[in-house]
Amino acid sequence: MNNSVTNTARLLGAGLRALLVLTLVTGVIYPLVVTGIAQGLFPGPANGSEIKADGQVVGSSLIGQSYDLPPKKGQATPERDLRWFQGRPANGLGVNSVNTRYKLLLSGATNLSADSRELLQQVEDAKAEVVKDNSVSGYTVEPADVPADAVTSSGSGLDPDISPAYADLQIHRVAQKNGLAVTQVRKLVDEHTEGRTLGFVGESRVNVLELNIALKDLVADK
Repeated sequence: MNNSVTNTARLLGAGLRALLVLTLVTGVIYPLVVTGIAQGLFPGPANGSEIKADGQVVGSSLIGQSYDLPPKKGQATPERDLRWFQGRPANGLGVNSVNTRYKLLLSGATNLSADSRELLQQVEDAKAEVVKDNSVSGYTVEPADVPADAVTSSGSGLDPDISPAYADLQIHRVAQKNGLAVTQVRKLVDEHTEGRTLGFVGESRVNVLELNIALKDLVADK
């Protein structure tokens, strides 16, 4: 009996020590080491790829934002603020309906098939809006000029980038709305156009948030 109690106590003690050691190693030391290495070697990505303007964090280079006018009373969908470059549609975004204590956006795709009538209608409606919004005095956008990323959402609904073609299509409208020369805005787009990663991965792209921050600075300096 005494041996049984002694063995049990010894096993419990060994298990407790193992628990404490593993908790210390995996729960404290390992996270601190990984965090330290990440902060030392990759501080930007480790902190969420933050983008700052006027000394404040205004977003992440990995997450798209909307550029809308303040919603009017009773207005379900706010109108786009056409002074700014617009990102891709966010048709896949949903709203948290489980824990309603928090108002959270849920990212995701529409999951509509390529032959879905709903998807086709969304694309046609989006194309009509792009043509209407970006056709300004002296510059007319044709439906055939509208690139795919201007009328379709990404898999997450939060794509931060647009194609150079979509950015170019918006130049005349942005220039007119902000009282800038087209050449100034085009130069801004060219400066913020990134090539393929490593020269062969993905496609050329323009980060909308970074471009709009530069646009804001340009308007302030005019």
